[in-house]
Amino acid sequence: MDVASTDQFVIHPSVICRELSGETVLLNLESGVYYGLDAVGTRVWQLLMQGCTIASVRDTMIEEYDVASDVLNADVIRLVGELRDRGIVTPREPVWA
Repeated sequence: MDVASTDQFVIHPSVICRELSGETVLLNLESGVYYGLDAVGTRVWQLLMQGCTIASVRDTMIEEYDVASDVLNADVIRLVGELRDRGIVTPREPVWA
């Protein structure tokens, strides 16, 4: 399953996270495995947890970092895909009015 620019994600219920010195440590309680995010990965994490779509994460970060849009987009999609595949985040269910 690919990650689309309109996708939103939420933290999986079995995951706890802590930010330490600008980096984030994630613990999947089901698997017992720790994951670490550097400062840039932490920024992606923060924006995802605010409910941003992938496109919004990219647009916000392109304003904050000196990086080509296509490179940033690929990196964000890759990171979110890895987090999803490892059970750290799950797709947000659509809210119907």
